[in-house]
Amino acid sequence: MQAAASFKRWLFRLYGPEVAPIVLTQRRVYVLPTQAGLAFAAALGFMLIGAINYNLSLGYALTFLLAGLGLVTLLHTFRNLVQLEIAPGHVEPVFAGDTARFGLQLHNRRNQGRFAISLQVEGGSTVATDAPANASTSVDLPLVTHRRGWLRPGRVTLASRFPLCLVRAWSYVEPDMRCLVYPRPEQSAPPLPLSASGESGGSRNGQGTEDFSGLRTHQPADSPRHVAWKAVARGQQLLTKQFTGASTTQVWLDWNALPPDLGAEARLSRLTRWLLDAHAQGLAYGLRLPTREIPLGQGARHFQDCLEALALHGD
Repeated sequence: MQAAASFKRWLFRLYGPEVAPIVLTQRRVYVLPTQAGLAFAAALGFMLIGAINYNLSLGYALTFLLAGLGLVTLLHTFRNLVQLEIAPGHVEPVFAGDTARFGLQLHNRRNQGRFAISLQVEGGSTVATDAPANASTSVDLPLVTHRRGWLRPGRVTLASRFPLCLVRAWSYVEPDMRCLVYPRPEQSAPPLPLSASGESGGSRNGQGTEDFSGLRTHQPADSPRHVAWKAVARGQQLLTKQFTGASTTQVWLDWNALPPDLGAEARLSRLTRWLLDAHAQGLAYGLRLPTREIPLGQGARHFQDCLEALALHGD
């Protein structure tokens, strides 16, 4: 089994993530006939036998004409991939269970366009695209995620059957790219533990209680005292009043404060849900994990740091 894998890596030149740009040289593009191509070759064989048997000059001419067409098709299919350049693009983080999209850049430096190129990540669906002459094309390759942490797309297959589908040219590349997968938020998590771990601070940039600043969608953890009952009486949806002032609600998202019967992944899932809720409510929050502690803070950068810590816990 290991020998077969080693032979496959040697045959297809699979040596791990490659440095960009990846150029499909002649030795990296493989060509084989398709089922239609095999049927076409068999038909040519029968036509040649018939022409020989009946000594038909037009039969020879037609057979050799079609054979030449097949050879030209093979050349055009091969040229549709060779010397194409591939570079990794942008990848957005996702939550476990969502579809990650790995961006690739196809650079065609020829004066002729390349058509009907299909790309596929192992385990993902196929995406087809064209590469205009002297231009770059962006492609997003979808791949469903199943677990948190870093996810690499692995081997990407580029293939083409242009122009007549008689032969298939393909090549393998492994771009150096990865996607950060966050834990899946718990669907029915308890409310934020404000009463258990919340406390008042002196910052003026959070959820205060002095000056009214607007309305937002009601969250289950919101105090009933802040519900905009006049808006509810007018038939509007349940809204919560926002205030700015001297008081800021702070909450610690503590691994050790969770029920002891929760497993590691369940704890990460609940902490992720609480993190999303705290960020949406504009609270100051901190994160305590067995191996890392992120102090109280707010903002997009703090939010991303906490999500990354949850995603990479234990790695």
